[in-house]
Amino acid sequence: MMIDLSIAALHKAYRAGELTPATLIDQLLRNAESVGTDSTWITRLTRPQLEPYLQRLQGESPESLPLFGIPFAIKDNIDLAGIPTTAACPAYAYTPAESAFVVQQLIQAGAIPMGKTNLDQFATGLVGERSPEQYGTPGNAFDRDYIPGGSSSGSAVATASGQVSFALGTDTAGSGRVPASFNNLFGLKPTLGLLSNRGVVPACATLDTISLFTLTADDAHAVFNVTARFDPECAWSRPYDFAVAGKRYGQAPASFRFGIPFEPQWQTDAAHTEAMRIAIRELEALGGERVEIDCSAMLAAARLLYEGPWVAERYHAVRQLIDKTPEALHPITRQIIAGGRTPLAVDAFDARYQLAEFKRLADAQLARVDVMLTPTVVTHPTKTEVANDPIGLNSRLGRWTNFMNLLDYSALAVPVRLADGLPQGVTLFGTAFDDLLLLSVGRALESSLALPLGATRVPRDRPALLPPASDGTLELVVCGAHLEGLPLNHQLTARRGYLLSRTQSAASYRLLALAGEPARPAMVRDDVHGRAIDVEVWRLPIESVGSLLSGIASPLGLGKVELADGRWVSGFIAAAGALEGLDGIRDITQHGGWRQWLQARASESPMTAPDSALSL
Repeated sequence: MMIDLSIAALHKAYRAGELTPATLIDQLLRNAESVGTDSTWITRLTRPQLEPYLQRLQGESPESLPLFGIPFAIKDNIDLAGIPTTAACPAYAYTPAESAFVVQQLIQAGAIPMGKTNLDQFATGLVGERSPEQYGTPGNAFDRDYIPGGSSSGSAVATASGQVSFALGTDTAGSGRVPASFNNLFGLKPTLGLLSNRGVVPACATLDTISLFTLTADDAHAVFNVTARFDPECAWSRPYDFAVAGKRYGQAPASFRFGIPFEPQWQTDAAHTEAMRIAIRELEALGGERVEIDCSAMLAAARLLYEGPWVAERYHAVRQLIDKTPEALHPITRQIIAGGRTPLAVDAFDARYQLAEFKRLADAQLARVDVMLTPTVVTHPTKTEVANDPIGLNSRLGRWTNFMNLLDYSALAVPVRLADGLPQGVTLFGTAFDDLLLLSVGRALESSLALPLGATRVPRDRPALLPPASDGTLELVVCGAHLEGLPLNHQLTARRGYLLSRTQSAASYRLLALAGEPARPAMVRDDVHGRAIDVEVWRLPIESVGSLLSGIASPLGLGKVELADGRWVSGFIAAAGALEGLDGIRDITQHGGWRQWLQARASESPMTAPDSALSL
């Protein structure tokens, strides 16, 4: 029996009395029994082990707990109290007394942990083929002859195959995004530090994050909203308040700029090239403007992860085990991690200096757009192909994922198409703390593409209408010295502002020239004698607006300006009363804009009639 396990569908069934958490869990356990041994899992919880989680939900509901009755899976390098954590290495296993911080948040929100999933040993790999024989390796949820992707292989397959609603993975170099792409899932790699790493077996502690596998963008947001909590006991945790920063999840912006790499940089096979082209067309149809970006610096940074000294971080995490009992590790895992013994301290500094330069170049490219679109992977190998080239193919799979943690970017793998029995997807990424914008744009793609949920063939419901997303930026109308190329424009560009459009105000404003240098105008609302004024609309981060506002000299200020299209947008204005008693003000409304007045003034002769004096 295949069930729609999306959070919205389960909560709807709970509210209608069609389902209870207990009946759902019993059905999922029966489904699991019919499958039998499943290498997707390392440890499945039994019905008696699940009972305390069900008991905790007594008297609760979806209204009181945001994840009420939602089943989830946990990658087996993340702690669940009382259940062994193996990291896919039996010799390493231990039983934690308490759950990882993120797991605690989920259980408190009403979610039900179904067990611990398989992975590439010590989260080292993107293929899902590096677990010891006693655990086996999962097949792809669509075709078992193909790799599931890794290292979070079991978490992806459990979610895609309809065994849980969502799953936790980890992501250091793409371990959340690659298996999401291979299994028709959303794979959120949050900004580093937003999800606590306390209770997670480290791979590279400075780069690791828990990642989320979900069936829908709304589910990813719901789980992220519960788990993105500051943990004062985690050294890597970063506090961030999206609401204070003016950021909100919702309908995608009506207009935005998305970057794509130069096509020769893609290096994708035919199926994944087509996925990119579909995503580009859909984003343009949604109002996006395509901008081609040189990703050379990003791709160069990617090579540092395994060709540089960061492998020493992986060695650091398991050095006692690999030094004393090397045979306990999977042969490929041992070969990779053992390379971390040799780098010198000076190598680490050399690589850190290189990375700083790559980040400077990459950030400059990323500043040109609101969001980047790239392939997630370049191809989807079979298990046989990976067995024949385990390291080479793994490296190819990390081309578009390895650099993002190194450069402190947020990322989201998004499903795009199903072709020849396999899924293909793309990745949206941005700077740190762009998580909600990525989810909002990903949600718009989801709605337009309407793929089935994971590998279940359950149709995807059309997402509910939400308020517009906010990306933490402010649209600002400027009409004078802040226009592009004019003396005060640097105040916008220095705050990472960029020009959105050139347009006009509603036909309800007078334009006044104030005395002094640099010359400045004031727009005053006048529904009787006003006219349309040429303006520019700029976008800049909300967090930078305060410093801009503090430097605005009287009688100007920020208020709302009506544009010709009827929108009211923040902009520079002056209230009529603020101009009383000021000398040297000239009414220049008849010129229709500040640039036109500047040109007219430059060509004035002594015989030219002056602009009218101000009359208030």
